[in-house]
Amino acid sequence: MKDGPDIAYVASLIGEPVRANMLTALMAGRALTASELAHEAGITLQTASSHLGKLEQGGLLRQRKQGRHKYFSLASGEVAATLEALMGLAVSAGHLRTRPGPKDAALREARVCYNHLAGEMGTRLFGGLVGRGLLVTQDEDVRLSAAGDEFVRAFGIDLDALTAKRAPVCKQCLDWSERRSHLAGSLGRALLDRFEALGWATRDGKSRVVTFSAKGRAGFEGLLAG
Repeated sequence: MKDGPDIAYVASLIGEPVRANMLTALMAGRALTASELAHEAGITLQTASSHLGKLEQGGLLRQRKQGRHKYFSLASGEVAATLEALMGLAVSAGHLRTRPGPKDAALREARVCYNHLAGEMGTRLFGGLVGRGLLVTQDEDVRLSAAGDEFVRAFGIDLDALTAKRAPVCKQCLDWSERRSHLAGSLGRALLDRFEALGWATRDGKSRVVTFSAKGRAGFEGLLAG
């Protein structure tokens, strides 16, 4: 056997249809119980427990206990980014499970990718911040400029709290529907949280769709324009 990362093992965990459905359900950023994930995958709770055990053992899920309940979520943003990239590959290769419809259009416009904004509005946000010189990119690296630092603070985000965390502040994530980057990292999460706090956007509790209000769309366009 060749030395190095065992991609076949990780691919086998993700590639099984039931487990793929469970992982996709968790891309909304919510922690779900085994029963909820069983419902998402259309299987029994006993079967779901077996699959969840494999995903947790493989490092793709983490489990948290709260009272009598156990909740599962994606192990990290890296797992989410990998799933998002695989979705993009599936789309570009023509591997679609359903025909496009209204829900598909809404997902393509704005959705949650683990904990940050994705879709058309996510890539527009990333491009707009780069265009205004607030984000500086070099290959796959991305960071805030001095002007970006001031912008984030003025927008009501505690940048000091973000930089104190171990997670990267800025990170590019390849968008599956747009095939361009959107902003991940703790700043990506903070911006989506701020949009919600301002009443600009709301998350659909049953899907990954993010809906912007008229006020939110106007504010968003103003953010891009500077």
